[in-house]
Amino acid sequence: MPVKVSVIVPVYNPGPYIEDCIASLLRQSLPPDAYEVIFVDDGSTDATPARLDALAAEHPHIRVIHQENSGWSGKPRNVGVEASRGEFVMFVDNDDRLGDEALERMYDYGVANKADVIVGKMAGKGRPVPVELFRRNHPHATVDNAPLIDSLTPHKMFRRSFLDRTGLRFPEGRRRLEDHVFVTEAYLRADNVSVLSDYVCYYHLKRDDASNAGFQRFDPVGYFANLREALDVVERHTEPGPLRDRLLRRWLRVEMVERMSGRRLLAMPEDHRRELLREMHKVVVERFGPEVAPGLRPAQRIVAALIREDRYDDLVAHAEWEAGVRPSAVPAEVAWRDGTLRLGLSAEYTTAAGPLTVPPDATRPPADGAPRDRAEAAAWLAAAADAGFASATVDLIVRDRESAASFFQPVRVTSRDRVAAEDGGTRLVLNATATVDPLRAAGGDPLHGGLWDLYVRVGLGGWTKECRLGPAPVAGLALPPAGIVADRVVLPYWTKQHRNLSLDVDRAVQGLGLHRLTPADAAVSDAEALTVALPLYVPDTTAATVRLVGARGRTLDRPAVLTPADGVHALLETGLPLRELRSALWRTELRLAGGRVLRLPLLLRVGRTHGAVEVVRRPAPGRLRRLVRGARRLLGGIRGTRTATTTRKA
Repeated sequence: MPVKVSVIVPVYNPGPYIEDCIASLLRQSLPPDAYEVIFVDDGSTDATPARLDALAAEHPHIRVIHQENSGWSGKPRNVGVEASRGEFVMFVDNDDRLGDEALERMYDYGVANKADVIVGKMAGKGRPVPVELFRRNHPHATVDNAPLIDSLTPHKMFRRSFLDRTGLRFPEGRRRLEDHVFVTEAYLRADNVSVLSDYVCYYHLKRDDASNAGFQRFDPVGYFANLREALDVVERHTEPGPLRDRLLRRWLRVEMVERMSGRRLLAMPEDHRRELLREMHKVVVERFGPEVAPGLRPAQRIVAALIREDRYDDLVAHAEWEAGVRPSAVPAEVAWRDGTLRLGLSAEYTTAAGPLTVPPDATRPPADGAPRDRAEAAAWLAAAADAGFASATVDLIVRDRESAASFFQPVRVTSRDRVAAEDGGTRLVLNATATVDPLRAAGGDPLHGGLWDLYVRVGLGGWTKECRLGPAPVAGLALPPAGIVADRVVLPYWTKQHRNLSLDVDRAVQGLGLHRLTPADAAVSDAEALTVALPLYVPDTTAATVRLVGARGRTLDRPAVLTPADGVHALLETGLPLRELRSALWRTELRLAGGRVLRLPLLLRVGRTHGAVEVVRRPAPGRLRRLVRGARRLLGGIRGTRTATTTRKA
């Protein structure tokens, strides 16, 4: 079979952090003979070369190339391209990982859209990734119709014939931003770029020791010399005008303004701040014309102007104020409706002193130029927020706590309210409703089992920032029960520490409230039917199974149905095979079609004569029994550890 994709992984001393990468490459849904993995070892001095050689010996579709250390990732990637046999090449870093279906989905999407470059959705665990680019799929994207320029890392799929036709390769040697030079030129020269946003293809992982290359302190002189090369690419492949200015604006915004703003600036040592400002000031004066900065948002324009004017002290003062500016979002309603979770919320921006307010005499910031001081900057930005209030936006994002995979949910802004504040100014409050459909919330796919946190993204005036949805209102907001939606158990809950709203999918046990069931919630009819009112929501009649567990592990399975009751309860109904039950105690379990088992704290006590059935509560284990169970678990863990240790030694 022809090789569809060649995955190229530059490697240098990753230690154990390469294991997630390796595992994800072996899990790919493409058949092993449809893709190859080329690890290019750039002179590693740890145990990685031997690990990779052993891996290649075991898997025919994996190859390893060893070379002397080149100093950075450019040369290893180029060596991998030359050795590749695939129709497409995909670049992966040795401490990141792919989604299990990434290669198959990206390849099929690229072929279907005749793309030279395929950008797969990214998630960042402790690392920032683009958000707006992946709001929806873009089968035919350009730098003009999509925010492609926000994603300049190399972790994409490229058609090999396109790279050969254009002669496109990475700059080599010890340097920075080689990926900016490569990816920017690819965007500008490709016949088509496709963005796949409905599946997380690439996971950027922050190492526990924070030793990812992107987290290391860099030499500002060399860094901004390399940045100028990326600007050269833009100027070489575009004409003067609005498009060029918009593309150049990306480097002003991301590499300069965002570094010199808020908490990010304040976290740096002072000497590094000053070195950065010195080099940034040179680039801004030399390379950015008068139409570049005015296209920034108001808060960004202020920082850009301070960089241009080389005002270090004012930059720090502005960062200290802006570090306290953040959105706040409070839930007003959480309810199940028609199988979806409906949320009502209100959001506004706050500062360290309280809600952000617009002074009565506030003046909007100019298109260019810096404020006199921090107070004037704050007044400018409050006025800009007021002026843009009519177009302010609210988004709801569900984010997997384990992987940081994020997905936008449908939101409707219901009102934009100006509220009088105690200081004589005006608060700007957004009210909205949102819908989370557990069957489609993950980019059209169901939410998988795990914990999902809810974030609100608020765009107002000069800012677009995120916050958690919460905390719970002081007066308390009653949450609905867990919902059974297409055999998934979805529980809305408040987190313990900060009382924010999250979703538990197919994990919760105690939080479902089943432990509070009593015999009063159940009934056995003369027609030999068991009915139990469960504190669960079901959107419609749902098939299930009731398993009765008797002495010595004997089991009887009975078909059952769950039907909606009053919106916060579901009625469980099943027939009882009394002739088979005989005299005994039977534990009850609810088994969903998806495999989830919910144990009910109810026992069926069957009398000696058929037909005499009593529902009783299963007694909680006594203290002695709990101690015995705990000891057994502890001993089992010790034995397991000893077994594992013995196995490793063997």
